[in-house]
Amino acid sequence: MAAQEDEGKKGRQAALVIAGTAIFWVVASFVGGQLGLDNRTRALFDLVALAGFIWALWMIFQIWRARQDNQG
Repeated sequence: MAAQEDEGKKGRQAALVIAGTAIFWVVASFVGGQLGLDNRTRALFDLVALAGFIWALWMIFQIWRARQDNQG
């Protein structure tokens, strides 16, 4: 039972990372356009968002692997 609660907690963390990254990306793109930031700065925001999404995928992969280990 504790393993399921731990997986649930990790799943919620991954969901929060995805949602937070998406919100950051949308806000950064909007603000960058409104302030007239150059493309290099806006690309930096895109790379930060990409890193957040990759991190979330890594978290999801770890949850999946833990479930595979628990089943077998």
